[in-house]
Amino acid sequence: MKQRIVTGVVAGLAFFVLLYLGSYWFAGLILLLSVIGFDEFLRMNHLKESKAIQVIGFVGVVLLTIQWKGLAISPGFLVWGLMFLLMAVTVISKNKVTVDHIAMAFLGIVYVGIGFHYMLETRWIAENGIYWTLLVFFCIWATDSGAYFTGSMIGKTPLWPTISPKKSVEGAIGGTVLSIVVALIFAYVRPELLSYSRAISIGLLIAVVGQMGDLIQSAYKRVKGIKDTGTLLPGHGGVLDRTDSWLIVFPFLHMLSLLPHT
Repeated sequence: MKQRIVTGVVAGLAFFVLLYLGSYWFAGLILLLSVIGFDEFLRMNHLKESKAIQVIGFVGVVLLTIQWKGLAISPGFLVWGLMFLLMAVTVISKNKVTVDHIAMAFLGIVYVGIGFHYMLETRWIAENGIYWTLLVFFCIWATDSGAYFTGSMIGKTPLWPTISPKKSVEGAIGGTVLSIVVALIFAYVRPELLSYSRAISIGLLIAVVGQMGDLIQSAYKRVKGIKDTGTLLPGHGGVLDRTDSWLIVFPFLHMLSLLPHT
């Protein structure tokens, strides 16, 4: 427990400092997390044996995460190009790398690359980017905390026992309520940026989608028979363990236009 607390405090402080600095500092952190996260994904799926998958995968994740404005390639074409290259590997390798291998690798590239990209998009919002980024993160963490404490105190009804036995319906509701409360506090602090009705929508969406992101990772790890995706953070697991909700929430908010555009 002591190791878990120390790791959490140190990692948290470093994260907030780089988030505050923004610019290349935060971009560097997100890029590093995306590369480590994809490496965890490769290891979980035993895809490290293929050098071609690794090279295409890491390049793809970096390009999808950053998506430099000067890069004359649309995100859609970039995704298609990565798919083509991976499919070509099956031919060049004479099926030593199978379609199942490249399908899983492609899933990981999109999941990790696009998920982390929208975290940067949020921080790079022209005006008050740090406000919107903190709003999303605080609602995610409020959902996790609310679900944990509510579930611990009054949780009796299993939410999805075959996927995550410890999660309860009561916990899910508690996490949702706390997420909405946090969003409303952000609206109260800066009413010129966020209306109360929009805050409720954002808080609700983050809670629902964030908990689904957590369940998706739990379902995946259960199939793979592992407890953690990695060992980067002692007591906390790997990057994908800590960012499972982030990777789903940030893209959803942008796709539904609930956050300003960059």
